[in-house]
Amino acid sequence: MNKIAIKTLGCKLNFSESAGIERLLLAKGYRIVSFEEAADIYIINTCAVTAEAEKKCLYYARSVKKKYPQSKIAFIGCFSSLRSQTLMDGKKADIVLGSNNKNLVVEKIDALFQATQPSVPLSEKEDKTSFFSAYSLHERTRSFLKIQDGCDYFCTYCTIPYARGNSRSDTVQNVIKNVKDIVAHNIKEIVLTGVNIGDFKTQKGENFFSLLQQIIAIEGLERLRISSIEPNLLTREILQLSAESEIILPHFHIPLQSGSNTTLKKMKRRYNKETFGEKIMEIKQLMPDACIAVDVIAGFPSESEEDFMESYLFIKNLPISYLHIFPYSRRAGTPAYHLPEQIPTSIKNQRTQQLIELSNEKKHQFYAENIGSVRSILLESATSDNRIVGFTDNYIKVAVEGSRELINSIQTVSLVDFIDKDTLKGKIIVK
Repeated sequence: MNKIAIKTLGCKLNFSESAGIERLLLAKGYRIVSFEEAADIYIINTCAVTAEAEKKCLYYARSVKKKYPQSKIAFIGCFSSLRSQTLMDGKKADIVLGSNNKNLVVEKIDALFQATQPSVPLSEKEDKTSFFSAYSLHERTRSFLKIQDGCDYFCTYCTIPYARGNSRSDTVQNVIKNVKDIVAHNIKEIVLTGVNIGDFKTQKGENFFSLLQQIIAIEGLERLRISSIEPNLLTREILQLSAESEIILPHFHIPLQSGSNTTLKKMKRRYNKETFGEKIMEIKQLMPDACIAVDVIAGFPSESEEDFMESYLFIKNLPISYLHIFPYSRRAGTPAYHLPEQIPTSIKNQRTQQLIELSNEKKHQFYAENIGSVRSILLESATSDNRIVGFTDNYIKVAVEGSRELINSIQTVSLVDFIDKDTLKGKIIVK
């Protein structure tokens, strides 16, 4: 059997799509091997959210070619969508497909094996209106389920709408079918993924809220997590449903990007800091123990020291659990690329470090507040010191004493104390 290796970079959406491609390859009779092993073709499912992400894509391709010169490279995803012509002209890969036709990589691999001497990279024009349904089954305990793709927001710093196209959604019928298939594989937790999942909508008038209602009614589903969702799309009815449901977990990942209204306006975000703050307090009112993760960009063009400190203090004074921090990455093709007053790298790095330290403080405080509480936990893996590790419903990493048989089980635990800065010690409560 011809051997295929897959490297997935970037978001959970990419991971779900790589898993779908892997199943298609297996159905064709290909053998999937580790990216570190010798393979006939190496698929790199790329990311383009930052310049650093693009560099990683090329790095992995060069590393493979250096180690296995006779191997073939397939670039798929956002980076190859935005830079397809450059990749093809430079013959940096044997297959070049974008984000919206990456599922065609299977038939292109077939063609590559059948060809005697392909002279140019195999590619295909993207259809940015189609929807490629996908979900992962790799992880024994958790599945990433794609429900939506593309984005209509066109924030000034972001390349993703250009790579993935306008917002579009799977059908409710197909989402329900996929959920039932995942549950049938004895996977306990599903994470809903997409580029802008709160924008889920169908021609029948169904929206993200009505989709959630139907998903949590599926027999056998035990845990449902909502991945990153825009604050203006996280409605009161969604929060109310989450608070009342035993299946939707109290964990929200919400992009803020800046706590300065001046910067938010330049980013063309669809809210101001006041409405964002109200949303955070609304979550905590309904679900006091909820985990809230927030995305922040440091060093957006013309972000003054006053703008940064306004943002820093705004975040510091909100009950946020931790941050995902990105130094601003200048992306060709975006409006922000042409903005004056680009911030020097040294200042971006300094502000990033300040936010990292704030995030560490926030996370420690959130963990400390939960010590002594009793939570539901999905146990996922074993450590070298004979502990079983998992995440609580509100996304606290916990280690308990026990055997490997506990993996992929949901237990009730008492949170005892810190093991280290990222992990609490838990004690299973025997019912």
